[in-house]
Amino acid sequence: MKWKIISDSCCDLIKKDVACDEVDFTTIPFILNIGNEEYIDDENLDVDKMISAMENCATACGSACPSPAAWLNEYDEAENAIAITISSNLSGSYNSAVVAKEMVTDENKKVAILDSRSTGPELVICIEELVKLIKSGLSFDEVVKKANEILAQTKTAFALCSFDNLVKNGRMSRLTGFVARKLGMWGIGIASDQGTIAMKGKSRGPEKAISIIIGDMIERGFTGARAIISHCKNLPFAEKLKSAILEKWQNAEISFRETKGLDSFYAERGGIIIAYK
Repeated sequence: MKWKIISDSCCDLIKKDVACDEVDFTTIPFILNIGNEEYIDDENLDVDKMISAMENCATACGSACPSPAAWLNEYDEAENAIAITISSNLSGSYNSAVVAKEMVTDENKKVAILDSRSTGPELVICIEELVKLIKSGLSFDEVVKKANEILAQTKTAFALCSFDNLVKNGRMSRLTGFVARKLGMWGIGIASDQGTIAMKGKSRGPEKAISIIIGDMIERGFTGARAIISHCKNLPFAEKLKSAILEKWQNAEISFRETKGLDSFYAERGGIIIAYK
């Protein structure tokens, strides 16, 4: 029985990260529109080049989610297909995946679509667990049920130190963005249980930002199990956050990932996204 896990490119994994005989894994790219250029968020994307282009672009930038046809092409390649997307409240990717499922004509094919209600590292945690569940020999329905339980237990927080995209898209005044950058301000937020973005606070400097993230982890019941920190060209901050987590939860399993195109597009240079369960 052939299994396939399919994610949109909000997930900071590439194909070789999920290498096993039982499961095939692939991502479907977003398209990032920066000035007059289109950047395809696949494994060939030069993320540094994309970030620099975004920083040097004076106009608003945007993104386009995968089409239903792109999802359908992937569903057709497996008997059991599990799709997982960025939060349905942040993008149309989930809806595209649902439309594609309705287009499947093979009645023997099983397709499930998971709404992560998040992005980036939360999908990584879920996919890692999905592979384990599939290897254990569970049925399709059991795997999907447990995957949804994992997503319900996993939380996401983020910290941003650049606000250029907010300014360019009219969500923050140019003056406010300029002052925030000059003062070294950070914005800290979370993915709510509904998959929307909720702000937790702001800080001047990274130390306070880390303190707010640790406070959120305590508040939302982290017990020291698993955490993944995705960073946009800011490994030093990620390492400081890891150290702060280990001071509180000595046995926590923590790993790092670099953000791919979509998460880099929204987190911007220096930003981080952390998922934990």
